[in-house]
Amino acid sequence: MKLFEYEAKHIIAKYGIAIPKGVLVDKHNLDKIELEKLNLSLVLKSQILISGRQKAGGVLFAKSFEQTRNYLKKLIATKIKNKKIDKVLIEEKIECIKELYLSITIDRNQRSYVAIASEKGGIDIEQTSIQFPQKIIKLLINSQQGFNLSEARKVTSKLGYTGTRSNSLANILITLFQIVKDYDIELIELNPLAETKQENFVALDSRIILDDNSLFRHPEYKKKSFEIGRELGVKEIEAKKLGLVYVKLEGDIGVIGNGAGLVLSTLDMIKYYGGKSANFLDLGGGASIKKISYAMEIVLTDPNVKVLFVNIIGGLTSCDDVAAAIIKTLVKTKTKKPIISRLIGTNEKKGRKLLKEKEIEVLDNMEEAAIKAVKLSRKLS
Repeated sequence: MKLFEYEAKHIIAKYGIAIPKGVLVDKHNLDKIELEKLNLSLVLKSQILISGRQKAGGVLFAKSFEQTRNYLKKLIATKIKNKKIDKVLIEEKIECIKELYLSITIDRNQRSYVAIASEKGGIDIEQTSIQFPQKIIKLLINSQQGFNLSEARKVTSKLGYTGTRSNSLANILITLFQIVKDYDIELIELNPLAETKQENFVALDSRIILDDNSLFRHPEYKKKSFEIGRELGVKEIEAKKLGLVYVKLEGDIGVIGNGAGLVLSTLDMIKYYGGKSANFLDLGGGASIKKISYAMEIVLTDPNVKVLFVNIIGGLTSCDDVAAAIIKTLVKTKTKKPIISRLIGTNEKKGRKLLKEKEIEVLDNMEEAAIKAVKLSRKLS
């Protein structure tokens, strides 16, 4: 789960990492009183979960209250990369002598946390990593032994810092690692981390990605994960509430299966035969008739879907329950969209019998079912 910049900054500030003074605004009509505690010049930062905000026009710099108000009006409720801007973070612009990059993430190949740093932070950090790989410093962190000042200074010394400033920077790295452990974070990033003329360090921007599997330990963020305006759309949120895994795609063949591997294989087979899948939807194991029916409604109400392919290998999921759900959904929705089903496994004979009685096509071969779905989608195009 990605956090908005203002949420990430709220966390790091609790741990003592300096951030610019600012106010969060979610409306056009900016009251001057809201900005009285801030010094001009100001930075207006769109709160959207995409990279490259500044290059896309989502970060603006203002030198007066009037200009700030005009820029805010320009940003709120507009879209950048198809993401609507609902909130804007207005902060004091910090003058700096250098912009650094600091982050801690997971190196899955090494099965370890890794600290990453660069003396060239800012909006072009990706280009820096490609053009000047020597400018990117990495240090694996032994989570059993911890991350101490001595280890952190190995990074800061490579950045060219010594003495007090090296210790200050090292302590920020140690703090980031503590935040990672406390919040079950996959990635925490300060970019840029500004070094000021007063030899202080201020996080001008922060990015945090939480491990979705840990959200049960962080109920405040689990609740936020269902909010409109984050990464998930309306249908994805609806599916998530029902315990389904749904991802919207660009094609016209709806796909429902039980098990991520089976669904991915179905998507691959549809593509192999020249079709395009409209979604990924995994029922998981042991889905009830009610849950399967909900899943079908989510897919069938997508206007792009011309054909639905239900691909089930019955184990915990019973094929007769799937058949009953298909029939129930057809009656409820009165859809005219064709449904191709492939059922094998637990109670498959009973499930097939139910579908054949309702003249719903059911196959036992995944390849034949995929070919049939692709042909129907082309016919209906």
